[in-house]
Amino acid sequence: MAKVIAFKPRRLGPLDTSLERPARNSDFDKIREATTSPEQSARRGGSILVSIVVPTCGRPALLSHCLASLLRQNFDRSRYEIIVVDDHPSSGTREVVHDWAMQVASTGPVVSYIASEGPHGPAAARNKGWRAARGAIIAFTDDDTVSRPEWLTNGLQAFDKDVQAVWGRIVMPLDRLPTDYEKDAKGLETAEFVTANCFCTRTALETIGGFDERFLYAWREDADLYFRLLELDGRVVHAPAAVVVHPIRPAGWGVSIRQQKKVLFDALLYKKHPALYRQKIRPHARWDYYTIVAALLTFVVALATGTPSVAAGAALVWLLLTARFCAMRLRPTIKTPAHVAEMIVTSAVIPVLSVFWRMVGALRFRVPLF
Repeated sequence: MAKVIAFKPRRLGPLDTSLERPARNSDFDKIREATTSPEQSARRGGSILVSIVVPTCGRPALLSHCLASLLRQNFDRSRYEIIVVDDHPSSGTREVVHDWAMQVASTGPVVSYIASEGPHGPAAARNKGWRAARGAIIAFTDDDTVSRPEWLTNGLQAFDKDVQAVWGRIVMPLDRLPTDYEKDAKGLETAEFVTANCFCTRTALETIGGFDERFLYAWREDADLYFRLLELDGRVVHAPAAVVVHPIRPAGWGVSIRQQKKVLFDALLYKKHPALYRQKIRPHARWDYYTIVAALLTFVVALATGTPSVAAGAALVWLLLTARFCAMRLRPTIKTPAHVAEMIVTSAVIPVLSVFWRMVGALRFRVPLF
């Protein structure tokens, strides 16, 4: 169950029955009007055109910055709403949403809070948000982003009658050489269709059933949605002028080790979309990881069976491939002693953990190793 609270002094009305039908040309005419002439649109008034869904989980300070940017959009305030879905409800998050909602109570937009009582995860949270929404277009972003004032307008202007979804541009500022973690995070800038900055028609979401809630982490649930939208044979377009800034948050030592568990959901994505997975995620299996693990196992078995020459050969293969992996990670990053030490240690651990979680995913979702 999900508890919905609208903090503006009027209750959320029922869904506009026109949104239960496929989006019509008139829907996009209204979007064009609201994005090209917000002042005129405001004078005419009208129903909600776009709903912004923000899932959050225990980060009220980051959420506050996100909401502040969403409330500064150069878009008619009567034509959009903001829905915050609290994946692990807390008084701190509720108070942040309440405070912002009260500040805009007389001007709009409506700011609503949904306390999720399960199932949990970003996919489930986004589903709760868009299903409670009133807009013909659903905009998704994360609680740690800052949207530029023209984000909403530029994202909506990319829609036409045959466009089902749009993804914008993510900017992750960094004024120095990154760490390995920061380099990987910054990859979002060039990724296709990330839920930190995307827009979908409600009709398309209803057609495909929204996000697959089996993706429990913030990992691959957006790729799965993107692939299913592509399989509808509709248009999914890029709007580079629709920009959100996504600061790279600090991470503790060895963060890359903890992230390996996410790879089990690659198995689910591969099972559902094998061709698209190979085309857009990884063209072939991680031969280097599998070879490193095989060499390590051969070394252990050879020692146990008293074949030192085989053990020495396996150890050499493991050492060379692990050093190669470490060098690849270090090449485009900072070279401080602490970071180099972290790369050496984690490069020895990551292949083993990655193969382990790949096997877990393969067994859990009944797919071959990928």
